[in-house]
Amino acid sequence: MMLARHILVVEDSDEDFATVLDAARCAGVPNEIRRATSGDECLQQLRLSALKHDALPALVLLDLNTPKCDGRDALREIKQDDRLRALPLVVLTTSANPRDLRFCYASGANAYHVKPVQYRDHLRILEQIFDYWLKSAVLPN
Repeated sequence: MMLARHILVVEDSDEDFATVLDAARCAGVPNEIRRATSGDECLQQLRLSALKHDALPALVLLDLNTPKCDGRDALREIKQDDRLRALPLVVLTTSANPRDLRFCYASGANAYHVKPVQYRDHLRILEQIFDYWLKSAVLPN
């Protein structure tokens, strides 16, 4: 099992972030969950951790449609930064646009999920993401 490094969730919706917290609790996730509400804030948190040689997140859960610098810009910058490139990054967004899907995988996203509209479905997807990435997959240190 993964060491309990934090999870960085890039999500501007309070309701969707609350669902992330519910799913983490249901999945028994021991990791601290930190939030960024924009791509800018995500990049700021990651770069500060990298500069201070703090532990980077075990996982980044990224919404594409955030204010200011959006998730697409953050994804591109994360995967172009040598210090951040290896971070597991899962896109969870309302966009089912094939262009977004292609862009995210071409830019280095590790997975792409479309957010379900219904709470129970959203919760189930998040639990599956947490189970896979934090319990099954072997992640970089």
